[in-house]
Amino acid sequence: MAAGREHDVRRFETCGQAWIGVLRHVWTAGVAGMDDCGPIIEGPPVLFEVASLTWEDPLLREHGDRVGLVRRAQERTRPDTRGVDRPALRGPGGADQLAWVVDLLRARPWTTSAWISLVLPGEPAEGPPCLTALSFRIRDYRLIMTGMFRSQNVFKGYLTYIPLRAVQLGVAEELGLPSGPLRVFVDVPHVRVADVERVASVLTALPAPSAA
Repeated sequence: MAAGREHDVRRFETCGQAWIGVLRHVWTAGVAGMDDCGPIIEGPPVLFEVASLTWEDPLLREHGDRVGLVRRAQERTRPDTRGVDRPALRGPGGADQLAWVVDLLRARPWTTSAWISLVLPGEPAEGPPCLTALSFRIRDYRLIMTGMFRSQNVFKGYLTYIPLRAVQLGVAEELGLPSGPLRVFVDVPHVRVADVERVASVLTALPAPSAA
């Protein structure tokens, strides 16, 4: 089975399966809405975990944005590149927030306090980042990371999830721990009405067992 549920957390083995699962979630449960980008189909909040994330994911390579995948993969060699889907990991005054997380988890590996805000003070109210926070915790001797999105166009959400995995792996390496699943919460998952035909084409091309 591609995905399972436990306590309302959807679990997927691959990033491609998660992408299709969340697309179907919005497609089947969504309602008409409006966003800054224009009219959307807005789905209920969703929480899910992904075990394996890679740019070489077969579903993404076959049905995803090939140009976007190549561009994001290339950004791995440019860690200071910033964009709408890349988090600002330095806080006020240039503080290294990930170093703070590592120090805290080394001192208190049981803690639930190792979370960081990605919303900078004084940021324009009309333009806060879609990714608003990251949470880190150690459970079963693995590092679990949660990315919290206030809103996300899930048609291309995978372009965010794979870079987040790199952040998680980096923190896990600093702690000398294996990485557990990446957990993602999206408060307002949606697709743009302008992308409806392309979303329908992807979902039609894939069998339902590939989704939740």
